[in-house]
Amino acid sequence: MPVSMNPQRFEELVGDALDLIPPGLAKAIDNVVILVENHHPEDPDLLGLYEGVALTERDSSYAGSLPDTVTIYREPLLDMCDTEDEVVEEVAVTVIHEIAHYFGIDDDRLHELGWG
Repeated sequence: MPVSMNPQRFEELVGDALDLIPPGLAKAIDNVVILVENHHPEDPDLLGLYEGVALTERDSSYAGSLPDTVTIYREPLLDMCDTEDEVVEEVAVTVIHEIAHYFGIDDDRLHELGWG
């Protein structure tokens, strides 16, 4: 049975997950907006999405670009979990996974590292 959670509590969990990023890496995050949406309009099962230019691919033409975005999708994360503890864990995994894309780490490497 999906977990019921108010949007404010869910956003707190996203913030808590961002706090798990080591300070040295967190300082390197620049020009990124973190969003929480109910679900992706075209893929309702998607948990999170990074959209932008990975840090490893940026060059001088990136200057002045709009912020990259990391979007965390609330409904599919709540739907896949049975307890709030599971939501906490899945939100953390999803946030770390999407931030890793910002650093240029692809899905294959994330799966190898256990951040599927």
